[in-house]
Order: sequence, then C-alpha cells, then structure tokens
Amino acid sequence: MSLMADKILVTGGAGFIGSHLCEALLERGHDVLCVDNFFTGRKENIAHMFDHSMFELLRHDVTFPLYVEVDKIYNLACPASPIQYQRDPVQTTKTSVHGAINMLGLAKRLKARIFQASTSEVYGDPEVHPQPEDYRGCVNPIGPRACYNEGKRCAETLFFDYHTQHQLEVKVARIFNTYGPRMLPDDGRVISSFIMQSLKNEPITVFGNGSQTRSFCYINDMIDAFIRFMDTPTEVTGPVNLGNPQEITMRDLAEMVVDLTGSSSKIVYQELPADDPARRCPDITKARETLGWNPKTSLELGLQSTIQYFESLLSQKH
Repeated sequence: MSLMADKILVTGGAGFIGSHLCEALLERGHDVLCVDNFFTGRKENIAHMFDHSMFELLRHDVTFPLYVEVDKIYNLACPASPIQYQRDPVQTTKTSVHGAINMLGLAKRLKARIFQASTSEVYGDPEVHPQPEDYRGCVNPIGPRACYNEGKRCAETLFFDYHTQHQLEVKVARIFNTYGPRMLPDDGRVISSFIMQSLKNEPITVFGNGSQTRSFCYINDMIDAFIRFMDTPTEVTGPVNLGNPQEITMRDLAEMVVDLTGSSSKIVYQELPADDPARRCPDITKARETLGWNPKTSLELGLQSTIQYFESLLSQKH
C-alpha cells in the first residue's frame, strides 16, 4: 500500500498490459483513471474493477487531446502486435506520435510525471546482441513494421525533448516480449498462437527454421518493473530495457508448449515474414542497477498460468 494515494491515468488501460497495471495500482491504494478506445482493449479485462470505488473508465482516443486532473500518467495506448498494428498502420503511427504529444501536453500542464511504454522494436533487427540501451538499432523506416517501430522511436524523441525543453519528469521503458493471462488469443504473437494451436491440436506454425530467438517476460514481473521505475528519482529518465534475458528458440518454445498442453499438435514450418528479427534479447543491467529489479517467474511457470487462461477462454466459447 502506498503511503499517499495518487490519481493515476493509464492510457490503453483495458489492454493486456494496461489492465494488469490498473489492477496493481488499485491494490496499492491509488485512484485509477483507465482510458481506452477499445481498438484492441477489451472490457472483459477490466470488468472485475468496475465496482471498485477507486476505478474509473473513460472511452477516449489519445490521438485527441484529453482534459483531466491526475498526478501521474502511464502512456500505454497503442496496438502492440503486428496483426493489430498493421491493420491500420496510419492510425498506429498517429496513436504513437499524436498520442505522445497529447499526453505530454497534459503532463506539462499538470506538472505530472509521465511514463512511456516504448518497445524493443526500436532496435529493429539488431546487429548487437543482447541489446543495450545505447544501441541505436537497425530499423527499416518503410517496412511493414515501420508504423510501430518508427512511431515508438518518434515518441521517445518527443519524451526526451519535453524533458529537456520543459523539464518534464519522464520515464521511458523499452518493453521486450511480455506474456500472460489476458493476451488476445488471435493477436498473432508467438505465445498466444502456439498455445491456441496446441489446445486445438492444430499444427503449430513456426516461421523460418525455428532457430530465431526471443526472450519472454511474465506480466507480473513487467508490472513490478513499471511501478519501480515510476517511483525512481526524477533524474532517472531511461530509456530502460525491461524484459527477461533468458533466450529460447521458437522451435524449443513450440515443443515446450506442446509438452505443457499435452497436445498432439505437430510443428510445421513457414516462410519468415519481412523484417522479422533473428534475435531479440534485452541487456537489463540498467534495470537491475537502477530499479533493483530482476524477473522472477520461470518460463514454464508463466506458460502454465497463460495456458490455463486460454483453456478458460475456450471452455467459455464452447
């Protein structure tokens, strides 16, 4: 429980990560204003909070200005999986850039501390491994992922310019692959895809030869990092990598999911999508040193919890 309750705005608060953040902030005694336009967010993610006296929901698109009174802002609004953000790439860029401008303008007026959910996608298909924060990335500015990559890169620029020009208190986090309950089953991300295919005993689709790696951080660990980062002294601005540095190949992940679900699914291989990074792994030295943070949840334990969530979704559907 926090010693002093803050009024905290969470944009994208009905999304996968946002809903868990709203929950954690309520548990700490804060007043939470959840803002979402429900492009990818879902009311089901936050329905259990509707009766909480400290929770409020506002349907709003951050590409338009917002006039509210709050103490802190977490800016999470933006579709985050390729299937979602490529559905309307112009809107994705607008959400990252116009959304950042509007939230930074609000923070400036209120003199509020503001957190930006940036992404490991700012590193593109990295030539440095693992990726430290001072690596500038290898990004295709006109590729199919550019609306998201470049939108988030521009948002980071805006955050640090507001910090320099207006002395705004900013916290910029580069989030690596995060998973857990409340992920969308059809978002095209590898964990949700593998689990859903396994539970339905369908072929598991692995792109390329399955040797490309990712590192996965469980949602509870990520939320802990967000709150620790927001509570750091003013001079700690980031960017800070947040993620689990334990790498796994896509082939090994597929086999692990099949094993945990007891599925009869077989692995099938398809052509690698354009600009798909071969390796993605955070250097979290800065997070360890400045936040005293380390992810605690093993991949196996996190997958078991996520599988249970998807099983419940399927049973509701039937």
